[in-house]
Amino acid sequence: MAAYPVNCGMFKGTIRVARESDAEAMAAIYAPIVQDTGISFEVDPPGPEEMARRLRAILPTHPWLVAEQAGRVIGYAYSGKHRDRAAYRWSVDVSAYVDAQARRKGAGLALYETLIVLLKQQGFHSAFAGIALPNEASVEFHQAAGFTPLGIYKEVGFKQGQWRDVGWWRLGLSNSLDAPGEPIAFEALPKPL
Repeated sequence: MAAYPVNCGMFKGTIRVARESDAEAMAAIYAPIVQDTGISFEVDPPGPEEMARRLRAILPTHPWLVAEQAGRVIGYAYSGKHRDRAAYRWSVDVSAYVDAQARRKGAGLALYETLIVLLKQQGFHSAFAGIALPNEASVEFHQAAGFTPLGIYKEVGFKQGQWRDVGWWRLGLSNSLDAPGEPIAFEALPKPL
């Protein structure tokens, strides 16, 4: 499968569209985050079958990318609907997860840079990231990617024996205030050769 060009100088690897065969690696990256932290509000780590199901559900309309080094998936990022009501259709939520041994080496930023280019091509206006707090590493990462803080949902989730806050960050994908065209489905975008 073809790779997207990577402009992040620190990352030496490939960014490409995720495929079902990546589900096991993505589940392995995500499992310790679910099990050992308050970062994810899931309580049971999804297995490879569930990750593959999620991938199939998202890819027709939104990008789901993986970062690969030496043939091994070390991270992934994806987007999806922000909310279900029709007027929200120009907004997306984004997330990225990188294997613990590969963090702070540019893979996350390379994933987000590619994801953001694709979301702009699709015609989306705003990208939002919800960050369970405290999580200084994620806050720094999102701000390095250009996101700005919006506000905090106080005590919105309960995990690991305590109430958790979620901060929201936004990245503008378009400066236009005109009526937008309909977003383009991801499957309709040209893929790299």
